[in-house]
Amino acid sequence: MAQKKLDTIVLAAHLDDGVLSCGGQIFQRTQAEEGVLVATVMAGDAKGSASDYAQSLRDRWQLDTSAEAQRRAEDAAACAVLGADFLHWPIPDCIYRGGADGAMYYQSDDEIFGPVHPGEAGLVADVVALLRDLPPAEQVLAPLTVGNHVDHIFVRQAAEEVFGARLGYYEDYPYAQKEGSVQAVLDRTGSGWEATVYPLSEAALRAKIEAILAYRSQFSTFWTDRADLERQVRGYAERVGGERVWKQYKTSAG
Repeated sequence: MAQKKLDTIVLAAHLDDGVLSCGGQIFQRTQAEEGVLVATVMAGDAKGSASDYAQSLRDRWQLDTSAEAQRRAEDAAACAVLGADFLHWPIPDCIYRGGADGAMYYQSDDEIFGPVHPGEAGLVADVVALLRDLPPAEQVLAPLTVGNHVDHIFVRQAAEEVFGARLGYYEDYPYAQKEGSVQAVLDRTGSGWEATVYPLSEAALRAKIEAILAYRSQFSTFWTDRADLERQVRGYAERVGGERVWKQYKTSAG
């Protein structure tokens, strides 16, 4: 981790969330000689054998048993494109977490985008402990939880406990592309939301696209080819005016 003063910390659940959602503004900040750290919470190795569901994802990603090490290398390469520092914490992705009996908590797409498993009641406290060790920064960004992925929920809850009203929220991309998905989260989580739009230069858009391409294992999950990736990334940036960061300002009762 660099020793320069940090302007921004981007908290990511997984090894691509921060770059997918904030890559353009990360690049623009580092180009302005601001320090940016992308801290990924669920970047650890699997404990024991992967479930059939986890193995099916590895197969789709064309990764073997060293999947998470390869994904960490992809994230390091993506952050290098943007000029950002990175930090990888050892909590495993939800597809690798389970109970003492060896049964995995999340074994389908519906489950990873569904309610948090009751067996994980203590995980927020574990994430809080990690966040409290972060260096100071001018701003901290966490996932808004568009898409309702359980790991994004854990990171948001822990970040709110540690950073409170200081926290900004990025739109979880590409889930935020679904029409109405961002507004649905805002409506579900109270009033007083305001967005800051960060317009992206052509250089920032190109850098974001190149950084996303570093996540080679994840490419087929979201895009058919490079042209499709560029069309989607540019299209969403045009739709919202760049990248948006939300803050919630509590309103007075009455």
